[in-house]
Amino acid sequence: MEPKSLAGRVAVVTGGSRGLGKAIALSLGSAGASLALVARDMAALNAAAVAQGKAGAEVAAFSADATDERQVARLQGDILARFNHVDILVNNAGMNIRKPVVEFSLAEWNTVLATNLTSAFLMCRALVPQMKGRGYGRIVNLTSIMSHISMPGRAAYSASKAGLLGFTKALALELAGDGITVVAVSPGPFATEMNTALIEDPELNRYFTSRIPIGRWGNAAEIGQLVLYLCSSEAGFVTGTDILVDGGWTAQ
Repeated sequence: MEPKSLAGRVAVVTGGSRGLGKAIALSLGSAGASLALVARDMAALNAAAVAQGKAGAEVAAFSADATDERQVARLQGDILARFNHVDILVNNAGMNIRKPVVEFSLAEWNTVLATNLTSAFLMCRALVPQMKGRGYGRIVNLTSIMSHISMPGRAAYSASKAGLLGFTKALALELAGDGITVVAVSPGPFATEMNTALIEDPELNRYFTSRIPIGRWGNAAEIGQLVLYLCSSEAGFVTGTDILVDGGWTAQ
């Protein structure tokens, strides 16, 4: 792709203060996109915004809970007031609670589904209307290999991510005529904050790396570069699908 291929584009990244979201924002910003970083933790957002700014991106931080309808409505107004329009939406906000189904409270179940699935619905509902009519738009939803396979203790997470994959396909069909693509990216085991407990446990770390044919955890920058391509003009024919980035895990 050409340098600064996203110049003039505005990208909204939820969960943009850390992990995959931070890496995705860095890739989009390096290609010239202006960044609206969204997360709950304002201190972490400000730190991420400073880092993105040092890398040369125009960036603004917005503290909001993307699972809250009123906060998303306010966020929509704040982003449009700052940037006037949105071209790219990356729904990356996510969380996991690992435990058997019989030990889940309803509140915990609802929290996982709201964070991983409902937030994407609310963000799309808020921003898609003004993305239309511009001849270009990109929505990338961070799903997971757990939307295809699963493990014990991952019922809520798998349910939410499988739901997000279904949402991606339906929305892609709704928006195909508007020049807006909608794609899911399903990461496998990546070395992010969400997986810190697994990485720092020697036995679990050995187990996971033994299951990955490439033999290592993924690097967040590898997702960032993929999302950059999906948001480029060259990816205009890629929509309604899911891209697995898992070091070969699901090929087994």
